[in-house]
Amino acid sequence: MSGSDHSHTHGGHDHGHDHNHDHDHDHGHDHAHHAPPKKAHEHGHDHHHGHGHHHHGSSNERRLTWALILIAVFMLVEVAGGIIAHSLALIADAGHMLTDSASLVLALFALRVGKQPADQLYSYGRQRYEVLAAFVNGLVLLALSVWILVESARRLFAPQAVQGPVMLVVAGLGLLANIAAFLVLRDGEDNLNMRSAVLHVLGDLLASAAAMVAAGVIIYTGWMPIDPLLSALVSVLILRGGWRVTRESAHILLEGTPPGIEVEEVSADVIAQVPGVSDVHHLHVWSLTDAKPMMTLHAVIEENSNQDTVLAAIQKRLSERFGVVHATVQIERGGCVAEVDDGCHEHGVAALKG
Repeated sequence: MSGSDHSHTHGGHDHGHDHNHDHDHDHGHDHAHHAPPKKAHEHGHDHHHGHGHHHHGSSNERRLTWALILIAVFMLVEVAGGIIAHSLALIADAGHMLTDSASLVLALFALRVGKQPADQLYSYGRQRYEVLAAFVNGLVLLALSVWILVESARRLFAPQAVQGPVMLVVAGLGLLANIAAFLVLRDGEDNLNMRSAVLHVLGDLLASAAAMVAAGVIIYTGWMPIDPLLSALVSVLILRGGWRVTRESAHILLEGTPPGIEVEEVSADVIAQVPGVSDVHHLHVWSLTDAKPMMTLHAVIEENSNQDTVLAAIQKRLSERFGVVHATVQIERGGCVAEVDDGCHEHGVAALKG
């Protein structure tokens, strides 16, 4: 996925380094391959792959299934109630429930596919499906929110009579269903996929509550504009959450640097804290999922340093200081050996000990 091919000639010999990481990973284990000590001017690679167990995978799957059942059943109730009562708030809430059902199906599918082990075709596994599902769900939230805002504006200029009592009963049932679904999902594992599903249900919960308030106002005052006004307010709240999920998932899909990790800081920290390291370059950081940062880097070590000792120290520092348990480290002696047109520090940030 993320990586680069580096080939260079050094000391009269041609060395090729492939960082495409096409490995089969045994999930549930951390394993490091440390090359035997090399002579001066040779280069070692350490591929340290950290994989945590999906401790909450089965729990999340059950939670998503139960939430899907609750949402799908009461969606049909709200569709019928919205049509009978002529309520935009109910129809909007039913629309939310429809998209929620689809989003929960997508989240459930991504969760199940993501549990499949790595293979020759997907050397990192399929956990990115969860990020992709979060991205799609975020886009759906944005589109639905915009549609409700447009429809609310239209209804303000052309108000329709709403049957308050029917609206109140149906919205109350929808609120109970959404509260139950929200409680089921709330304590699941915190990741983008589950967060997007919770946001969908939370949007429904707010929409149902708004519909109940609007029904009460209509019953006691007869003021019809309250229906589209509250629908618009809920849509704005959902729009904010949808944008956040979409932005975060897109950042991961675009191989962005994980939040909380600064490339310059990583480079300077490794040089300052790991004895024997004189330079760090070709440093790249990205995420497989929102909870699994990845890293590749080249480290130049001093001539009298032990390669295996330095490799172990770098891996330990990256894990403890930056939470990166999957890092690929290339060891170099005698300075950077990249081709001139490639540039040693073009794709990373180097820092030297002062």
